[in-house]
Amino acid sequence: MRCVLSVLGKDTAGIVARVATTLAESGANIVDISQTILGDIFSMTMIVDLDAQRAGFNEVQERLSAVGQALGVQVKLQREDLFLSMYKI
Repeated sequence: MRCVLSVLGKDTAGIVARVATTLAESGANIVDISQTILGDIFSMTMIVDLDAQRAGFNEVQERLSAVGQALGVQVKLQREDLFLSMYKI
């Protein structure tokens, strides 16, 4: 299942590493990644492929939420099809 992952919050060391490690441990593959830092604000968007046999959407979402709480950033995982349908006119 392809998903859109967004991370937003105060920049701190290790955000990319913790998110990527959590995804790898969940069997997910990072297809594309974009990140930027505006002042002290960190922003990252990823396209990821989840392996439902290793970890389902809800499980990966919970793992990423826990990482976000630990880092003090907002982490949001959305199914790509639902994400794209929200922006259709």
